[in-house]
Amino acid sequence: MTISRRTVIAALGGLPAAALLPRGAFAAGWPDRPIHLIVPFAPGGNADIVGRLVGDQIGKAVGQTVVVENRGGAGGGIGAAYVARANPDGYTLFVGSNGPLTVNPFVQAHLEYDPLKDFAPIALTSYVPHAIIVTNSLPAKTLPEMIALSKQHPITMASSGVGSATHMTIERFKAATGANITHVPYRSGGALMPDLMGGSVQSAMTEFSTALPLHKGGKARIVAVASAHRSKLAPDIPTFIDGGVKGFTAQSYIGILAPAKTPADIIDKVEKAVQNGLKAGSPAAERLVQLGAEVATPEQMTAKGFAAFIKTDYDNMKEAAKLAGIKPK
Repeated sequence: MTISRRTVIAALGGLPAAALLPRGAFAAGWPDRPIHLIVPFAPGGNADIVGRLVGDQIGKAVGQTVVVENRGGAGGGIGAAYVARANPDGYTLFVGSNGPLTVNPFVQAHLEYDPLKDFAPIALTSYVPHAIIVTNSLPAKTLPEMIALSKQHPITMASSGVGSATHMTIERFKAATGANITHVPYRSGGALMPDLMGGSVQSAMTEFSTALPLHKGGKARIVAVASAHRSKLAPDIPTFIDGGVKGFTAQSYIGILAPAKTPADIIDKVEKAVQNGLKAGSPAAERLVQLGAEVATPEQMTAKGFAAFIKTDYDNMKEAAKLAGIKPK
């Protein structure tokens, strides 16, 4: 059957005008209604706190309400899958972190999304370095002393669970140093702290922000933080690099993403909103620092920089899972 040019024109004439516009044209009036920011974890955690803080900055910058929605479950996978399937129109954004982006692919066999293909990275906002905190009864006072002690007698080290970001960091640490560590998984970072303080477990790999209050209160002792430089909140605590573990960094990070194929000009507007909201010395940036986080660098706070950050962490987690013998289930 041959379709005439007149028939095609008539058919197109019956469609709404918006349907004939290229995808990017929809971004011109964005946003004209509330934006939904999906946090893939329960309220009250690091992702939720940072997400609400950054969501407020985005809302102020674009002149629209940002509604935070908590869609927890499956290590962040439920919320991630929801965003991956969302219409890429700029009205659904994602608070991404290690779990759904770079850990789940190596511990969950049937993800309903592809972390490297289904999202458009916008900006890394911040990260909290991992740290080793030890019980006060452990004789080792420094990281080198701890590594040496572990080679004489295995040291137990807790994490927030098998396949968690901190578990992956433990495996990388063991591979880098030859430390003789016995992993003890818990349900969360908070759940392990009473046992650490009580001496039931000798050490833990956890977020610096979680460990710092115990360290300052004298209830346990941080021997090293896995950041490129010492924290301004506790400059007396050495880094892993200071302790002789060359180039070793690890962190739990938070960033903003959108569904893949979201118009470039919307990505650009959100990127600039995050950059301006978290610029050095701003109230939002200072709040993150007070929480024990490190604000992302200007380069990381770009779509390109965040994409590169995710890819590097993805490769690190892949190697860590291999070292730990973890296979997706």
